[in-house]
Amino acid sequence: MTGRISREFIDELLVRVDIVDLIDSRVPLKKTGSNYVARCPFHTEKSPSFSVNRSKQFFHCFGCGASGNSISFLMDFGHLSFVEAVEDLAAFAGVSVRMDSNGKELQKPAGQSLGNLYLLMEQVANYYVEELRKNAGAIDYLKSRQVKGEIARDFMLGYAPDKWGGVANQFDQKLLVEAGLVVVKDDGKVYDRFRNRIMYPIRDKRSRIVGFGGRVLDDSLPKYLNSPETSLFHKGKEVYGLYELLAKNPKPQRILIVEGYMDVIALAQYGINYSVAALGTATSQAHLDLLFRFTSEIVFCFDGDKAGREAAWKVMEAAFSSLKDGRSCRIMLLPEQHDPDSLIRNEGVDSFVDRVTSAQVLSDYFYEQIASGLNLNEMEARAQLIAKVKPYIEKLQESAFKEMMSARLKELSGVKKVAALENNQVTIGMATRKPNTQEINRLSSSRVAVALLLQKPELAYLLEKQEIDWTGIEFRGVELFKNIQRLILDKKIVNSAVLLEYYRDLPEEKAVKALAVLDVHVEEDQVDDVFFDALNGLLKQAREAGILRLQAKAQNEGLNSEEQDLLVAMLVGK
Repeated sequence: MTGRISREFIDELLVRVDIVDLIDSRVPLKKTGSNYVARCPFHTEKSPSFSVNRSKQFFHCFGCGASGNSISFLMDFGHLSFVEAVEDLAAFAGVSVRMDSNGKELQKPAGQSLGNLYLLMEQVANYYVEELRKNAGAIDYLKSRQVKGEIARDFMLGYAPDKWGGVANQFDQKLLVEAGLVVVKDDGKVYDRFRNRIMYPIRDKRSRIVGFGGRVLDDSLPKYLNSPETSLFHKGKEVYGLYELLAKNPKPQRILIVEGYMDVIALAQYGINYSVAALGTATSQAHLDLLFRFTSEIVFCFDGDKAGREAAWKVMEAAFSSLKDGRSCRIMLLPEQHDPDSLIRNEGVDSFVDRVTSAQVLSDYFYEQIASGLNLNEMEARAQLIAKVKPYIEKLQESAFKEMMSARLKELSGVKKVAALENNQVTIGMATRKPNTQEINRLSSSRVAVALLLQKPELAYLLEKQEIDWTGIEFRGVELFKNIQRLILDKKIVNSAVLLEYYRDLPEEKAVKALAVLDVHVEEDQVDDVFFDALNGLLKQAREAGILRLQAKAQNEGLNSEEQDLLVAMLVGK
């Protein structure tokens, strides 16, 4: 969850930075009572429903439900990864990121700074740009592909000269090795990895160059060559053209995934500035999760040949793992013998855009392909359909989309109840059966107690003084309550922002965040009394229920020595 960043540093950072100051620097806030409000930056609204609480160091939107601490805000507002958000928060606080003593900062090379590597990549990219201006052959190649000057500038296209020591002789060789720009021979000599190629800098969403792609000017092989995996570049997590896309439109209606660098550039020349390309690898879940930070719709564009159809099917696994309510995917297969460049030249921009907007939704494409060749009038074929579909549906998060995909399977198979597709998930603090009135009241008290403990962590220190014996105490949410209290005491947590950070990416996160913003309608000076009233009521009810349970068992089955001791302790404690 935190990579190699020191957990203690994260805790200190969340205490050091005032969330009101942080958010106000990006979204102007207005004080209203004890909170600060604004129009939510995460959805369109006319009246403010976005609230920031200084004492809890927490934000919450009552319109769209967005909530979290300073790190969560930066992740959502800036479309950043967790590590990037911590880096930005540290920069806001004016401190350097501190790593665990046994960790390496973001996998950086020993003795080297990532900052030096980023600087090197920028310098090498500028070197390639200058070399392009000097090489008539490279310029002619780009002209033959009808690449305009402003497009070459926007994408920072360059040229790697046909030299063994183009960059090797001009820049720090140790850094070049770390950046993957040179190859080290057995005798220790180094030579340029990229030679006589058009160079495509690969920039991350923060504009930093993390790698390069190079294309030959003729038909020699390999036609394309990418940077190897380095501390900066992970091709399974980056896409080409995302920075350039966001520079044109930070909130695109959709993103089109195409196959190569030149597809992205060709479409950009026709004003279609919302395409990206995977970097010589299949589209991964990491790619999709990255892109879904910026849009709600992704369209996959594949060649219409056999290879294209196979690629379309391979993307299903990643797509199903990334889909949830509010996200959609479409499949766009091009006519055979066409790529995006040739098709848009042949049909025109409007027709190409029509193909994008009318592309087949993933669910229809999925069932159309998976049922192909099956005679669903036969029982065996319907059973085969269920066996094929279940692994994909099981990858979907619990959502209305999953329910509809399951309903479609039941419709096609004629089976009303498909095992393992029924929703048996148990939500934290909720029962699988309908609770009675007494349990509802108990759950209400539990929610109040847990919510106040989350919202005012110092209650854990007051609670510790009571030395409560939790043996045999059972009520809904008790394990979560005890877990929160132990966490506060063990980590010496002082505010809600730090406390919630410990639940990031854990199964309890959703429940904890919901309780952290639960309004229990208690005045600040009454919080302690309400908390202990709710908790004492829960403890009393739990003890009474435990006594009745043990007494009933004593009459029917008898108690072992441990249960007898527990019953005595409960009776004495009562």
